[in-house]
Amino acid sequence: MPSNPYAAHIEASLLTAEPVELVRTLYRGALDAVSEARACLAASDPAGRSAAVSKAVNMLRELAFSLNPASEPAMARNLLELYDYMQRRLLAAHIERSEAPLAEVASLLATLAEAWEQVDVPPVMESSVMQHAG
Repeated sequence: MPSNPYAAHIEASLLTAEPVELVRTLYRGALDAVSEARACLAASDPAGRSAAVSKAVNMLRELAFSLNPASEPAMARNLLELYDYMQRRLLAAHIERSEAPLAEVASLLATLAEAWEQVDVPPVMESSVMQHAG
């Protein structure tokens, strides 16, 4: 567990989060990373841009790994292709030092994140999370 209380809280929140909330967190994190890459591009900070692009690519990779093709094969395939496309666009943006691919990926991520914000998560029943003292 991290020594920083804030980091410890974030880690604990992620470890106990519902799967939908984890997906939302990955989308928000990827959006933040793309925003950081855009800021670094504008500031002529290649090291910062590289780190931000890598972070966004890693989050997209996690989203790809989280897909469950057994439940919706066509949707999983489409999302996998979209995640791959966004990763390639991010790498192109970094190599070409170009704003346009970053803006495109930010727009795609924002649309997906907005859709995931609309997903209802059923409340967890109290009895399933309560622990009984012996």
